[in-house]
Amino acid sequence: MRYFTSESVTEGHPDKMCDQISDSILDAYLAGDPMSRVAVECLTTTGLVHIAGEVSSTAHIDPEQIARQKVKEIGYTDEAYGINYDTMGVIVSLGQQSPDIAGGVDNAYEVRDGDNSDTYDALGAGDQGLMFGYATNETQAYMPTALWLAHRFAERLAAVRKDGTLNYLRPDGKTQVTLGLEGTTPVELNTLVISTQHDAGVELGQITEDMKNHVFAPIMSQINLRHDDTRFLINPSGQFILGGPQSDAGLTGRKIIVDTYGGAARHGGGAFSGKDPTKVDRSAAYALRWVAKNIVAAQLADRVELQVAYAIGSAHPVGIFVETFGTEKVPTDHIEKAVANVFDLRPAAIIDQLELRTTRYAPTAAYGHFGRMDLDLPWERTNRVEELQKALP
Repeated sequence: MRYFTSESVTEGHPDKMCDQISDSILDAYLAGDPMSRVAVECLTTTGLVHIAGEVSSTAHIDPEQIARQKVKEIGYTDEAYGINYDTMGVIVSLGQQSPDIAGGVDNAYEVRDGDNSDTYDALGAGDQGLMFGYATNETQAYMPTALWLAHRFAERLAAVRKDGTLNYLRPDGKTQVTLGLEGTTPVELNTLVISTQHDAGVELGQITEDMKNHVFAPIMSQINLRHDDTRFLINPSGQFILGGPQSDAGLTGRKIIVDTYGGAARHGGGAFSGKDPTKVDRSAAYALRWVAKNIVAAQLADRVELQVAYAIGSAHPVGIFVETFGTEKVPTDHIEKAVANVFDLRPAAIIDQLELRTTRYAPTAAYGHFGRMDLDLPWERTNRVEELQKALP
């Protein structure tokens, strides 16, 4: 037996709180001006939220009010929790996007070089970098089982807090899932770790039983994994009263593995939240998830990982790579050719095809950007399956 582990965090985790604030501000700018250029970061610590970054937009928004509303929605409504939406300090430090970056993005290399063939060549990538996309047929969501479970447990942990089922819970929390594998197939839930913030005076024994009954059991009923001998580690460090930004400063973009594939696939290093879709850190990663999911849905492979790379200011990718881990049903080079024929991975084409100027991003800033069956996200649609099959050499 081999073992693989993934983790998730609740929306009240300090880093995730910052991601949600950054994406809520981004959404407000895009709602007022879909052509907004936004790169917004957030830092939080005891009683304080600091919003910083670069914005070019005709929209006029109130970042402070947006931050307060988001912190309230998350559940930080009492100083005892480490921060209170109503009394926290908010510092806003937003400037204009660099004209050098803007010039390269708006006037792509292909246009400046006189080699533009259509309007999609006009928009260059907002930065250099490499991005990955991944999909597997392990779950209905085409996501790795370990991460899928970790997210579901984290969502459930937040749900029983918010609906009053476990009214002693506080917003901060983490989950971690270790699966037993036979070959590459998950067959058992070996270990479940849950760390949840709670009110003073609640015994660990009560928390443990409540986690088993109200978090573990409802989720395990949705998936076929052995779990009779699951090891439970509930608040393994002891009491967890002091949490949130008071116990651990938060920062936008620090949960990139939680946001993507839980360590089952490689990561280029760029975070998503707070970035408008001209930033290929975000848009290209979404596009490659779309490509990967369609490849697996088309039954061309059971598991696939793709890499793409860009140069700042250039529209066309400098390279694309497909890895199928020996699960391909047709030769990998045939899959690569089909992808090249079916998918346009220039930034402007991605933005257009995936509706990235009108999509709202804040809902993705907790519980993952991929495999979200609760959201109608354009990059989760399997709408290129037939085209891929027909495009095979």
